[in-house]
Amino acid sequence: MKKITQLICVLLTVASMNAQQEKGIMGYTNWLNNWTEFKPNKVDYGEANQILAGNISVNTKLLKRNIYVLQGNVYVTNNAVLTIEPGTVIIGDFETKGTLVITKGAQLVADGLETDPIVFTSNRSMKKAGDWGGIVILGDAPINKFGNVGSYNLDLDPTMTTYGGDNVASNSGVLRFVRIEFAGKKVKGLDTFNALTLAAVGNKTVLENIMVSYAGGDSFGILGGDLNATKFVSYKSVNDDFKFSQGVQCRFFNSLAVRSSYFSSTKDGSRCMEVRSFEKKSETDFTKKQTLVVASNITMVNDSENINADIQAGLVKEAVYVAENASLEMKRSVISGFNPAVLLDSKTEINDANLKKIKFEEMYFNLCKGNIFTEYNSNNEDLESWYGNSVFFNVYSQSDNKETFIDIFNPKKPDFRLQLGKITASSGNR
Repeated sequence: MKKITQLICVLLTVASMNAQQEKGIMGYTNWLNNWTEFKPNKVDYGEANQILAGNISVNTKLLKRNIYVLQGNVYVTNNAVLTIEPGTVIIGDFETKGTLVITKGAQLVADGLETDPIVFTSNRSMKKAGDWGGIVILGDAPINKFGNVGSYNLDLDPTMTTYGGDNVASNSGVLRFVRIEFAGKKVKGLDTFNALTLAAVGNKTVLENIMVSYAGGDSFGILGGDLNATKFVSYKSVNDDFKFSQGVQCRFFNSLAVRSSYFSSTKDGSRCMEVRSFEKKSETDFTKKQTLVVASNITMVNDSENINADIQAGLVKEAVYVAENASLEMKRSVISGFNPAVLLDSKTEINDANLKKIKFEEMYFNLCKGNIFTEYNSNNEDLESWYGNSVFFNVYSQSDNKETFIDIFNPKKPDFRLQLGKITASSGNR
């Protein structure tokens, strides 16, 4: 590893001297209260009395007093705004795999309340991941594909699913206090929908307090764009919880991913967080910005009664994957119960330039079988030496989740924040 000592000296001059800042999700109160639901299959949302189908080409408002069934592929077009009242329930139809698509130029204003969230869910009596499609929002912010144009069609109309442009500050609407449950349909011979796809979304779009539960694909798929994301919750997704690609520039704050050894997939590409610059190198314009995710106060936890046994059985993999050419700066975050905590793409050379782009500072690595590795390489001495340096204030622990988090297994009032004193007590353990 070249010039690593020099780089540590540079970082020492700018690093914070306070190693005891709160790590993981934070707040004066438990912000998961009221609007989240960790047992959505137990909730009776009632029967639909309105049908939502076809194209929406004029400004339209959905009302709380109705329950809507989303049938087939529904497109909001012609720069129209679809507004949804707080407390409204929209049920994705299983038979037609209902999917809501906000086309480029249109807006979705789903502005719920903490005590009255907007809910998208399944219409099956026995709800399962992938029962319906999901929500697709297509904007005109930059992406790193040639021509600045992408297409998210799968089984959608390709003429209505283009995204990308030059408007960093574009506005695709508001998603706030919204739940999306049992989405992520599988398209035969192709791929799986994300529960929420944000493609080329600009930074005037409001994205706060969004919970995805039991997604059949990725919970949050973010393709290009420039956005701020806060208080995202992903609960027991089959695939990735948070996936970033296509040159997205994202400020990601105060969010939670909870995985399950027996529900989340261990196949390639299923992690809490995946940070890529591209899916296909041949389609990528490397003169444009590559993916940069700046993340702080993120909690990623594997909900397991016996994490060590699950790791031994091969049911657990890494929490974070960083692919070549991508940048991730993560601070004050928690990774608990994974194998290992972080994996870097085998094509990422361990040198000064790349380590400036992949940062882990003031982290709490707990109950992980190894911390940071390069893919296909069991020798991580260089990375352990680098990220374990005291300048980064990273903490390593082997504490049971029940001891580490407040009320982690209380389904009524879950709180995945670290218990007081844990960080201080565990500091320096490697």
